[in-house]
Amino acid sequence: MPGRAILSRHELPAGMEEPVFSEPWQAEAFAMVVALHERGLFTWAEWAERLSTEVKKPDAASDGSDYYGRWLAALERLMAEKGFAGHDEVDAVAAAWERAAHATPHGQPILLENDPESVL
Repeated sequence: MPGRAILSRHELPAGMEEPVFSEPWQAEAFAMVVALHERGLFTWAEWAERLSTEVKKPDAASDGSDYYGRWLAALERLMAEKGFAGHDEVDAVAAAWERAAHATPHGQPILLENDPESVL
């Protein structure tokens, strides 16, 4: 794009000391929440309340190292409360992706259809 600098993987904009996301799954979790909000599944106030509850739990890491784990927990809780996806459903889909990842040859895209236990 004209006028837009493309940063290498190791460059950060001026003033940033470390990346916002340390792993790709964190960026994906962030994007999921934004996309679900844009579709009207919840308000920002609802999201902020659930996330705040998660990060204030007594077992939360005091250094914030589990922030995106808390982010996912807040999303799962909110989806269950709204009746979109219960904990068991989330666990089942996560397990299917895990199996698909193990069944996918290195360098190939991981597709849910690669789950050897899929009944598709």
